[in-house]
Amino acid sequence: MTTGKIPGKHWRASDGIHLDVRGLAPPEPMVAILELIDALDDDNIIIVHHFRDPVYIYPELADRGWSCKIVAGDPDEVRLHLRKQL
Repeated sequence: MTTGKIPGKHWRASDGIHLDVRGLAPPEPMVAILELIDALDDDNIIIVHHFRDPVYIYPELADRGWSCKIVAGDPDEVRLHLRKQL
């Protein structure tokens, strides 16, 4: 996985690969998420830290075969759990 050019902060943790796009201006959060899922293997989980519900990305994720659900996060974020559908 090469994430050096993907916008936002990203790190690997025990629960998956985290991508924090809260400081990015639109459309950079969507671009960062889509670039990351395109760079990964199918068995990865991505945790996205976003400043709002990114409703426009849901069709793009579905087209690429990824599920998405909102999970509990910090009070100032919308946290998404992304997983490749096998």
